[in-house]
Amino acid sequence: MEIAGFFASILIGIALGLIGGGGSILTVPVLVYLFQIDAVLATSYSLFIVGLTSAVGSAAYFKKKLVNIKTAVVFGIPSIIAVFLTRAYVVPAIPMEVFTLGDFVVTKSILIMLLFAVLMIAASFSMIKKDKKKDTQKADEQKFNYPVILIEGTIVGALTGLVGAGGGFLIIPALVILSKLPMKKAVGTSLVIIAAKSLIGFLGEGNNTGVDWLFLAKVSAFAIAGIFIGSALSKKIDGSKLKPAFGWFVLVMGIYIIVKETLLK
Repeated sequence: MEIAGFFASILIGIALGLIGGGGSILTVPVLVYLFQIDAVLATSYSLFIVGLTSAVGSAAYFKKKLVNIKTAVVFGIPSIIAVFLTRAYVVPAIPMEVFTLGDFVVTKSILIMLLFAVLMIAASFSMIKKDKKKDTQKADEQKFNYPVILIEGTIVGALTGLVGAGGGFLIIPALVILSKLPMKKAVGTSLVIIAAKSLIGFLGEGNNTGVDWLFLAKVSAFAIAGIFIGSALSKKIDGSKLKPAFGWFVLVMGIYIIVKETLLK
């Protein structure tokens, strides 16, 4: 199972390098089901792994000048505050036994995995759906709708804090629609936002003394290697054509998690 987990970590990076996002949504299921890590701890580890791999992935976009710093700051600040507060106060406040339905006890771990499954299903639809807008490097004049960006950034940050996913499938459309960024620049900017909020969220927990740093380093290294493989493959393979297929896989995984955490318990 551990070998399968490290192999899956490479696939997470490949997905990130090929389609520019979405790969990080598999991190928590890999940690929980292949490495047998508790769901709450897995969301914490996921923040570190996703943050580090996104930071490495964003370097190539910086070199190509495909990162809009102003947008990253405007969108990133509410997102970072939300993820920090969620990890520091909301997650620790959730009781170990949330509620019961007959003989079925919904624990903190089950609740987090069910929330994660719902997020996966939502992400899958955004990947499966064909984007009719063609990418263009010519951006419209930037006009920030600050109240909407504030709300969107806060929601994305809170979700990241709860389930440990980067939320690129939510951030990228928001940057294209709300900040008028061309797609490639939206992907690069999204990676910077994900890196900052995930790593700050991880550090914001304040209880990282028991972290297995060697394990985190290994998984992160495999995921980062996957990013470089994915980036190399992206020159030969059109990532946009693979995105719907990956979306269907994420959808099946989301349904599987719901079934596993409820009917198979």
